Amino acid sequence: MTVALLTAAGSGTRMGQDIPKQFIHVDNKPVIIHTMEAFQKHPSVDAIMVVTIPSWIEVVKAYAKQFNISKLRWVVAGGKTGQESIYNGLKSLENEIPSNSIVMIHDGNRCMVSGEIISDSIATFHKYGSAVTAIPCVEAVFRSDDDGISSVDSIPREQLFSYSNTTYIYIRKIVRCT
Repeated sequence: MTVALLTAAGSGTRMGQDIPKQFIHVDNKPVIIHTMEAFQKHPSVDAIMVVTIPSWIEVVKAYAKQFNISKLRWVVAGGKTGQESIYNGLKSLENEIPSNSIVMIHDGNRCMVSGEIISDSIATFHKYGSAVTAIPCVEAVFRSDDDGISSVDSIPREQLFSYSNTTYIYIRKIVRCT
């Protein structure tokens, strides 16, 4: 079984809006729905879990029903941090899915994930046992020991990859600890 675990528990304070950014409408749909649709459409994804703000759980369920997201099986409360939200989701899945399942962890606010990225991530996982989607850095990056007043050296961009500011997927198998 392949499960997409979508994190959507942030408050979105940097956006300066009244609602969290995952619930802001773009083209008449909340951002989280655009993200869910990408995984809904992918034939290799069997189920979707959304980890969200506790007070928004019923809203996520209602949106999923409204937009025909039939693969949504679980909506659980997130934590205070992104890592805590992922942990909450993985703990919730632990006894819900077979032990050989694959869990794709994806930021629910990153709605531009393509079917190709999902497919490539799954193929990479099957080949290497793990996968993290990343893009090559195009910026010049320098290291400084004095708060950016001067640079110590330049890090060759060919050696750098970014996943934090783009669409990313992290895949892992559920491992049960006894």
